[in-house]
Amino acid sequence: MGYFKSIREPIDFVFIIFYKLPSMAELIILGTGGATATDKRDNTSFFIKSGDDRILIDCPGSIVHKLKKAGERPDEINLLLLTHIHPDHIYGLPSLVHSLMLIEKEIFIYGSQETVNFVATLLDLFELRKPQIKCKTVLIPVNPGEEKIIGGGLRLRAIRTPHHSSSLAYLLIMEKDSQKWLFSGDTPPHPPLWAEAKVIDLLLHEASAPHRFFETYPELKAVHTSSYELGFYAEQAGVRRLIPCHFFGEVDFSLEEIETEIRANYTGELFIPRDFDRWPKKI
Repeated sequence: MGYFKSIREPIDFVFIIFYKLPSMAELIILGTGGATATDKRDNTSFFIKSGDDRILIDCPGSIVHKLKKAGERPDEINLLLLTHIHPDHIYGLPSLVHSLMLIEKEIFIYGSQETVNFVATLLDLFELRKPQIKCKTVLIPVNPGEEKIIGGGLRLRAIRTPHHSSSLAYLLIMEKDSQKWLFSGDTPPHPPLWAEAKVIDLLLHEASAPHRFFETYPELKAVHTSSYELGFYAEQAGVRRLIPCHFFGEVDFSLEEIETEIRANYTGELFIPRDFDRWPKKI
């Protein structure tokens, strides 16, 4: 039934259509540093909020403190992706489980078979898989090239990288968010990664130091990527959005130097992160 000012003067109807904008996953960058932390950068790790899932990528020290400092709840973590077993990527795991030991929940932990075996040994060393531990850890090995459904509208694809025998990169496919994010972990430039990077929305890739340090210490070239190399290969792959990370703390350089080297070749969207930054940035 319409409403009329009078019988002779009808008011036009105005229709307001409400619709829900598509959701967008949120990335919290808990650390941007390499193996050696500095006063400004701790070891690299990421926290992702996608729908009801809370995903932690790598677990260095003080994860509980960092999450709380970022305004997030550690007890909401339900998925943990481990790239490899070097200490700066995994040594905080016993502390995380210990801090949640009185909370009835499950954390599904993904990694290579070598990583999963190591995690089992590490947790057992601290007796963190005993029946009295209410926080249960479910260890799930992932083979290179394998794709798994890991959550509500979440799929995970593993890519072997040559940094260490346990190393995997992860392509995280978030169907509800219509997003594909690729996490390199530690790695030198690696062709299979760049092949995957051609069809993603965001690449998070190490840029451990400017190229001059790789010339001074050539052994780095077999296990890490310089900022110049990252910019070059990201441009060749057509990467749309790029976040570099894993900045060495053992040598002296600025983030401006990292950015300049990447920009020598890369023309896409570039976000140079600092610890506790969020992406996308709130407007």
